[in-house]
Amino acid sequence: MDWGGILDNTLRGLIGEQFIYFALAAIGLNIHFGYAGLLNFGQAVFMAAGAYGLSIMVVTYDWSFWAGVGMGLIVFPAVLALILGVPTLRLRADYLAIVTIATAEMFRLIARSPRYDWLTGSSDGHGGFATRFYELSPFDPGERYFFGLFIGNQFFVVLVGWAALVVVVTLVWALIRSPWGRVLKAIREDEDAARSLGKNAYFYKMQALMLGGMIGALGGMLRAIGTQSAQPQNFITDVTFFAWVALILGGAGKIMGPVVGAALLYGLINFTDGLLRQLVEEGFISESVMDGTQVGQVRFLLIGVGLVALAALRPQGLFGNKEEMALDDR
Repeated sequence: MDWGGILDNTLRGLIGEQFIYFALAAIGLNIHFGYAGLLNFGQAVFMAAGAYGLSIMVVTYDWSFWAGVGMGLIVFPAVLALILGVPTLRLRADYLAIVTIATAEMFRLIARSPRYDWLTGSSDGHGGFATRFYELSPFDPGERYFFGLFIGNQFFVVLVGWAALVVVVTLVWALIRSPWGRVLKAIREDEDAARSLGKNAYFYKMQALMLGGMIGALGGMLRAIGTQSAQPQNFITDVTFFAWVALILGGAGKIMGPVVGAALLYGLINFTDGLLRQLVEEGFISESVMDGTQVGQVRFLLIGVGLVALAALRPQGLFGNKEEMALDDR
């Protein structure tokens, strides 16, 4: 058994690129659901807004990389939040859930359509738009760094991602402790009571939808930069639910809940993947029971069993409160 390889794979899950992308997406969901009580089942479309906002500006319109970052981080997700929020935020929360999940799937189908190949690159998507980003890297692309866990370009993305994560967590911490954050939580708990005190609930929820969408867009943008690819299949519905799993695992309504949840999720995914593959290769698991190609499905089965146990024993997540998970009439 190659325990060193299993440990390395687990550490990459705990601190690597996938963890960063989904931690940011889950933090955005935490703004939506944990603090504002908004059911967003389409966080993938906000992530896609970040990725395509950058790639379209650079590839299609030949803008600079940094101008594309601004469009993908601010303009695209803000406009998307307005499109989603204006007709739905005055209604019950389940309407927002329906609209967001439908919008995410509509975007994916439209982006992969040959009719819009000139804009989105169709099924192939866009590539090669992050060259300017990697030119800033001080690391040798052929060398390995941080105990050999990452090659040069990977390590640069991880460092930038961690810096972005620290900034976002600090920003959210400051906002939630501010009067704005207290109003947001008051709206989550009892919207009618907040309105009776003169607070414009619709306005605050729209702000929360925009802010959470922008944070999710940052995660999607970093994912596109890390893979040098913006493709429709990178933003399927599963992406949203991975972010939800990270949020629920860590605990909604807690600053560090989404971060810890994402780290544990991808640490467990990588650990079970490495362990099962080693068990199959060493003959501890017969190929009549499971072969190497089935490991990917079995690891998610095991993690699903663990999540069912978590839902039964501690539905509020590791750090959350049961009140944060109330879904009654939001």
